Amino acid sequence: MSQLQVYHYPACGTCKKAVKWLQQEGHDLTLRHIKEEPPTPAELSDLIAKSGLDIKKFFNTSGEVYKQMNLKDKLGDMTEDEKIQLLSSNGMLIKRPVVTDGSSVTVGFKEDVFAENWKA
Repeated sequence: MSQLQVYHYPACGTCKKAVKWLQQEGHDLTLRHIKEEPPTPAELSDLIAKSGLDIKKFFNTSGEVYKQMNLKDKLGDMTEDEKIQLLSSNGMLIKRPVVTDGSSVTVGFKEDVFAENWKA
């Protein structure tokens, strides 16, 4: 089975479900604690490009840090580089889990998206 890198937060219920789903599919996982070791700006740029998603999809809009920083009102005025620097500075701002095999990337856990991308 494929080797997947999973950026996750161990206490997150959604991350636990995603990891369990991937393991049941037989994937070999490298788990990376998103708060203790967030992706670097270069890694984030690569993940965003490979995901095909808008950078906004990488923000954990329901998270405490996002709300405390009032990012809903600030993101529109920020450059792509500023957003990447911000995401890299605090893993709790990143929607999780982020899963990649080096060429494909998914953000968050929706079973239909996982089945499309990570089904064995």
